[in-house]
Amino acid sequence: MCGIVGMFDTQAQREPSREVLRLMNQVQLHRGPDEGGELFAPGVALGHRRLSIIDLSSGQQPLYNEDGSVAVSYNGEIYNFPELTKELVAAGHTFRTHSDTEVVVHAWEQWGVDCVKRFNGMFAFAIWDSRQQVLFLARDRLGKKPIYYTTTSDGWLYFASEMKSLLCLKNLDRQIDPQAVEEYFAFGYVPDPRSILKSVHKVPPAHTLLCARGKQPQLCEYWDVSFKTHGVLSEAQMQAELIERFRETVRVRLMSEVPLGAFLSGGVDSSAVVAMMAGLSSTPVNTCSISFDDPRYDEAVYAKQVAEKFATNHRSEQIRTDDFDLLDTLSDVYDEPFADSSAIPTYRVCQLARKHVTVALSGDGGDELFAGYRRYRWHMHEEKIRSILPLAFRRPVFGLLGKLYPKVDWAPKIFRAKSTLESLAWDSLQAYFHTVSVTPDRLRLPLYSQRFRRDLQGYHAFDVFRRHAQQAPTRDPLALVQYLDFKTYLPGDILTKVDRASMAHSLEVRVPLLDYTLVDWASGLPSSMKLHNGEGKYIFKKSLEPQLPRDILYRNKMGFAVPIAEWFRGPLAARLRDAVSSPALLDTGIFDADKLAQLADEHIRGIRENSAPLWALLMFDRFVQRQSRAT
Repeated sequence: MCGIVGMFDTQAQREPSREVLRLMNQVQLHRGPDEGGELFAPGVALGHRRLSIIDLSSGQQPLYNEDGSVAVSYNGEIYNFPELTKELVAAGHTFRTHSDTEVVVHAWEQWGVDCVKRFNGMFAFAIWDSRQQVLFLARDRLGKKPIYYTTTSDGWLYFASEMKSLLCLKNLDRQIDPQAVEEYFAFGYVPDPRSILKSVHKVPPAHTLLCARGKQPQLCEYWDVSFKTHGVLSEAQMQAELIERFRETVRVRLMSEVPLGAFLSGGVDSSAVVAMMAGLSSTPVNTCSISFDDPRYDEAVYAKQVAEKFATNHRSEQIRTDDFDLLDTLSDVYDEPFADSSAIPTYRVCQLARKHVTVALSGDGGDELFAGYRRYRWHMHEEKIRSILPLAFRRPVFGLLGKLYPKVDWAPKIFRAKSTLESLAWDSLQAYFHTVSVTPDRLRLPLYSQRFRRDLQGYHAFDVFRRHAQQAPTRDPLALVQYLDFKTYLPGDILTKVDRASMAHSLEVRVPLLDYTLVDWASGLPSSMKLHNGEGKYIFKKSLEPQLPRDILYRNKMGFAVPIAEWFRGPLAARLRDAVSSPALLDTGIFDADKLAQLADEHIRGIRENSAPLWALLMFDRFVQRQSRAT
């Protein structure tokens, strides 16, 4: 895995700054500590940091075609590169290396912008074609690998794997985007294509960006999750084909010339990946897991059970449930404000894995693919009621009941009727937005100052869902919310969390459940085979019964959580009060100071459970503190 950076003159062919490019490249050293490379030409420069995984002796980047007219700086793995190499050789191309990187160069020569449609893998790359004088940026289908870009006032377009490289630019406009702030406090991250800064954007998953001088960069989508239904298949046929496809996605991800292993939490998805790896490997699989000193959050016993079943080389380290020393580190790792507190154990498990392997397989994506989240189950329960009662009835009746019903955060979710009543007052899309919001409307909007509300000009984070829903290829209620998660939560939270945490330790993470061929096939399975009689991941679990014990497959889902609610009422209470009253935070003009203080006070005193929005505020404060130090 690697880091890419570059710059392109959108107006002329001025000489690029070697000093700037080298600084941008050095900032991403952690993404590729093995080697670095550069390309400088009139009007363009590319930089690369390499983490050597395949073809260790060659494959240095930027890598060129035969006559040096095309160069690539590439981050990722293309798993079908052996097949593509044969096809390109047959078409007359000459290869000098055995790396997947060279496939990208020749594929561009052969197929142009459509080359991305041929790749199966995780990637973010930049191609410079000196004959056509164009820069071509591309990001993989699901968004596993990132690309940030900006165009500065002097006409240069800059791009990088991480925003920290762009923050090196002295002429970067660092103005915070009000709409991105609204999205961040709703979702807990800033969804593509925005970043927290107005001037910086992300290439969205499954998109390319074609840059030519004197023209606006052209952003183009080349793939989408299809949700295309299959022909008539029996349940047994579905199970057999699922396992066959899943095994193949794992097999192609075992290719490596460096030590390889897997994350093993003891949950269904990571255990399934390890089961497939064990069946495909002639040597014991390297596995690692994190345990907690609090049994409420600890899954180590299940990870150990799976490790023993498959005789893996298992390593586990215990972390404290008060492991909040990473707060400032996480701010540096993620660049933008990022409010998923499970970034803490994710960082630690990557830290542990890197001590023993350079590549790790993970089980990410299983919940989105096979409807494993509890929120899918609750959403479909509510959908049954919404399908019976018209919105014209539900909106006034349940809306009023939701306002009157007391908020009982401490109760089990089944008894938290206030949130359910609020959801029933909305249509399906609005209700799901309410479900996933880390700071729901009734809490979020009052936090904003009057000035900031004017800056928003009526913008609401729900527009993100509305925009994606309009292009959704399905109207099935469950498939629609899965689609929304594929477009937002998966790339914006889950994959971002793992990419930054792993690359901070120079660790490559591969995600077999998010092979796009498996995603396309599984998306077309009937919703009843994903969520069946209240059981999420039904068909996935049934297909794995010959592989895994029932108490692994059918135990209650725990998640990778940390006790932030308790932290804020204990060891972090003082820090929380400082954060919500910090001059850097209040000087942004975004917030109503009294409302922030009230939100923190109610939580600390045990009146309300406000830990999710407070964590978002704490991480936002860390971001603005860094911003203020940089200016």
